[in-house]
Amino acid sequence: MRRVSAVIAVLTILSGCIKERQAGADLKVGDFLPDFEVVMNDGTVVTDEQLKESVSIIMFFHTSCPDCQQTLPHMQKVYDDYVSEGVRIALISRDESRQSIESFWQEKSLKMPYSAQNDRKVYEKFARERIPRVYVNEKGGTIRYIFTDNPNPSYEDISSAIEQIIR
Repeated sequence: MRRVSAVIAVLTILSGCIKERQAGADLKVGDFLPDFEVVMNDGTVVTDEQLKESVSIIMFFHTSCPDCQQTLPHMQKVYDDYVSEGVRIALISRDESRQSIESFWQEKSLKMPYSAQNDRKVYEKFARERIPRVYVNEKGGTIRYIFTDNPNPSYEDISSAIEQIIR
């Protein structure tokens, strides 16, 4: 009887984890950007409607994630090279405080604006799991490319995706 109770307890715990992982969306190439609004560290507000006005990039990250640490400098170069061409870029943390991000930004000399999100509400409109996540979107809000940590996107990967859309 104890074994049966133990098995039931384990299955109950595991089913809770499965439900937690399944929370949220799982957007694919061809889907439209979901409704969202975030406040960036510079005080500006970024919405899905604004991003739909031009080619845009959304990256979800956490500064303790080694793959994100590798991708963020590539995003800085993308930011430096493409913002002047009208590409809009929104970097959004997944469950990370502003203080933690500021420290990392200073350490790595990053200059891009970001939105610190203390939860996963915005992230879960896009994905269930895995960071970094980089969405490259065409004008109108259709997702054209999605990059994750398998493999980590390089500057060349992201810039090539942008070039495919804007040229």
